[in-house]
Amino acid sequence: MDLKSACRMFLFPVQMLYYIVRASLFSLLPSRRKDLTKEVVLITGGGRGIGRHLAKEFAKHGARKVILWGRTEKCLKDTAEEISHSGTECHYFLCDVANREEVYKQAKVVREKVGDVTILVNNAAVVHGKSLMDSDDDALLKSQHINTMGQFWTTKAFLPRMLELQHGHVVCLNSILSQSPIPGALDYCTSKASSLAFMESLTLGLLDCPGVGCTTVLPFHTNTEMFQGMRVRFPQLFPPLKPEVVAQRTVDAVRADKAFLYLPWTMHALVILKSFMPQVALEEIHKFSGSYTCMNTFKGRT
Repeated sequence: MDLKSACRMFLFPVQMLYYIVRASLFSLLPSRRKDLTKEVVLITGGGRGIGRHLAKEFAKHGARKVILWGRTEKCLKDTAEEISHSGTECHYFLCDVANREEVYKQAKVVREKVGDVTILVNNAAVVHGKSLMDSDDDALLKSQHINTMGQFWTTKAFLPRMLELQHGHVVCLNSILSQSPIPGALDYCTSKASSLAFMESLTLGLLDCPGVGCTTVLPFHTNTEMFQGMRVRFPQLFPPLKPEVVAQRTVDAVRADKAFLYLPWTMHALVILKSFMPQVALEEIHKFSGSYTCMNTFKGRT
């Protein structure tokens, strides 16, 4: 080993400590928020749930145009009308993100009719909510195609132009279940874990791309119709998040160029505990918290 390599090895832990302290200090200070008045925002699954609130929140913060993608025209139309009435230009397009050809086709239509998308929000998701043995094969495939592969197709459709413009942002509405899975939602947890790996890799890959960033949001159980019927054992200690709060925090994270956002902040502790606690202890925590049975009353979206 030469002297230069030895010096680098010696300085590496010092550099790591410096970056940790620096990041901790910056997190305590108010950061500058970027202006959204020139942004064209596209939200998948934008007709209802968190997607609807995201559209309203981006419009509230002055986004120039908001584009909604989804599979249910009535929901898309209602949300688009609400956004338009608030004074923000809003368009909607029927698009199933699981269908690669449809994504590429509609992306071309969006560029021609509306313009270049500068903020892509991958929000569309489904959950089957059954055990592996009780799950229909097609339903399992649907979860993977929408929750995971859909991100591949939408990002491939819009990221190249962001890189050309040296301006853009890719957002993923993930879930804490990607890092702390529960029984009864095997399809959802698996797809979200894949989605998280996709975003972690993409975030690192864009470090040398000026003007283009990523934000991944990992919320706790959110009170939307997609998880209707899910029950938390101690709702006073772990109350479900409100979708409008998730939307507000997501938009704020985008404006602050925050790469990863855990909601609530206590979810950081869950991830840290899982990294060193023995499996037996984790199983007891799951039993105590009721996560083993929280999906027993699951109904899902009607």
